[in-house]
Amino acid sequence: MPLLMLKDLPQYECILEAAKHYPTLEPTANEAFLHLLRTADLVNEDSQHFFSKHGMSQGRFTVMMLLHRPWIKVKTPAALADWAGVTRATMTGLLDTLEKDGLAIRRPDPNDRRITQVELTGAGIQRLEEICPDCFRSIARIMAPLDDGERKQFVGLLQKIQAGLTSGEPRPEAAQLS
Repeated sequence: MPLLMLKDLPQYECILEAAKHYPTLEPTANEAFLHLLRTADLVNEDSQHFFSKHGMSQGRFTVMMLLHRPWIKVKTPAALADWAGVTRATMTGLLDTLEKDGLAIRRPDPNDRRITQVELTGAGIQRLEEICPDCFRSIARIMAPLDDGERKQFVGLLQKIQAGLTSGEPRPEAAQLS
């Protein structure tokens, strides 16, 4: 489901008119937010098309990439769920399909048989080697309108937004409800 359910974004003049009626509406913030949502929708649509073309889902690809990273030492279903930011139930479903397709395997930990470790199979590694070059080309294509300096600035701006959303500070609307 799209984040923004508008076919066309409102013109800035329309946002200015709405701000006359809603004093808390900051026109530039609203415009930037709408463009952020539209861009996220377009990137998501492009990503879904890419993974569909490769017979893969983004979730399965993410798990495979996590399993392929040597710096991630603990590869239990619970740890993978934490790394991916999904529920354990979601991770179980992703691992079930990867295992069914022969791309990953769950094994008891040799030191503690109560713990299950997950790893890619040879076929899983080969599948990643097939998909990754095309995936990186796709990402480069999406980001091609920006030069290196603009990309760094863009990352910095996005990080500022992310920091504001994850700061732990109560959000104004939540504080008013208390």
